[in-house]
Amino acid sequence: MPLLHDIKTARKVLQNILRSRRTRRLVAQDLPNHPLPEPGTIKIALYFADAKVNLYQVRQWLAPLADIAGEWPVAIISRSPSAVLPLWEESPVPVVYLRQVADLEHFVHSQDIRIVFYVNQNARNFQMFRYGRMWHVFINHGESDKMYMTTNQFKAYDYSLVAGDAAIDRLSHKLWDFDLQKRAIPIGRPQADHFAGELPYTPDDRTVVLYAPTWEGDRAAAAYGSIASHGVSLVKALLASTAYRVIYRPHPRSGVLDPDYARAHRDIVAALEAANAADATAHHVYDDKPALGWQLAAADVAITDISAMVYDRLATGKPIIVTRPASPLADVDESGFLGSCQWLTADQAGAVIDVIDRVQNDPDARATLDFWAARHFGDTTQGAATERFRGAIRHLMGEWERHRAIHAGDRLDSEVDPFSDDDDEGVPRE
Repeated sequence: MPLLHDIKTARKVLQNILRSRRTRRLVAQDLPNHPLPEPGTIKIALYFADAKVNLYQVRQWLAPLADIAGEWPVAIISRSPSAVLPLWEESPVPVVYLRQVADLEHFVHSQDIRIVFYVNQNARNFQMFRYGRMWHVFINHGESDKMYMTTNQFKAYDYSLVAGDAAIDRLSHKLWDFDLQKRAIPIGRPQADHFAGELPYTPDDRTVVLYAPTWEGDRAAAAYGSIASHGVSLVKALLASTAYRVIYRPHPRSGVLDPDYARAHRDIVAALEAANAADATAHHVYDDKPALGWQLAAADVAITDISAMVYDRLATGKPIIVTRPASPLADVDESGFLGSCQWLTADQAGAVIDVIDRVQNDPDARATLDFWAARHFGDTTQGAATERFRGAIRHLMGEWERHRAIHAGDRLDSEVDPFSDDDDEGVPRE
């Protein structure tokens, strides 16, 4: 058995090497079609050092970035060959591929970058932090009550753009000596102003239920995923009734670590396919496409795990059910919305229709949603969050101008990276 395991591991390593070489070759072929922006033109950069698997973190910001680009030219900096290929196809703003630190340094010094946005806590963000004459701003890839939302890494950034009062309270209780009044700027959820898209079905009298679970997590405290514990039962219960249409949108990393989780995911997809084959009017949807938005707006009810999807849905003001993690070790913060939400435990999954009926028709559930939507996002009127996002950028641009004037006489030391690409211990190669 150890020999068989070693053979499988070696095969996987070889496959990864071949895939990486193929990807780099494609990038090299396409690179001439994506010239760098003219020197001195870029004012805002979104820095993304991750691989393709985490592109969902950037995709949700593409529409808001396109919206501000007319006033402040924006570029996305990609450090990964697997990520830059789809970004070149999808992004409405320029995407630059800067794999080597020398490439990054040349680009930074040739542009007028005043604000750098970060959507995650990748270790290679540190390579960008060395530039001191720009604001480093954490914008995250969602709003949630995961422990990720209160990491001490917030202190690494000059500023963080957060959703609303709930985020401010969350940080105030978890972080010591963090100047929230200055460094945390509430903007709501500007992505919600762009929730739209063509439906893959024709609306009818079926109740549309979005099931959007997260992945299994990489540690016990973050084991929020429900596919293996709830998913198969709740989806089959919905498929058994012609009154419902299911949109199944799992996290793109679902099943990467846990074979049982991957197996349950495949079972759900197979059940959807079988239901559609048996009833041509069903139009159940397995959604693994990049675009996120129409699903949240179209669903009559959403069922999600503890993740940013809870709060993306909350921003729509429409009914939501949250799965209770099956693991007793999962870190669940019930001081906010999760303390008032409609939970779905694993043993209730087969009776999910009763829970759906309750969240759709209970006046108290409606009042709870309205309260928490305001607490997490402030004004959720269409366009309000986008204007707050713009207001935050104007504030940061004004602060940049003020500090530039203060430090106008300072000598500009060369900002040399103390770490080369070869020194990135623990950073996965592609």
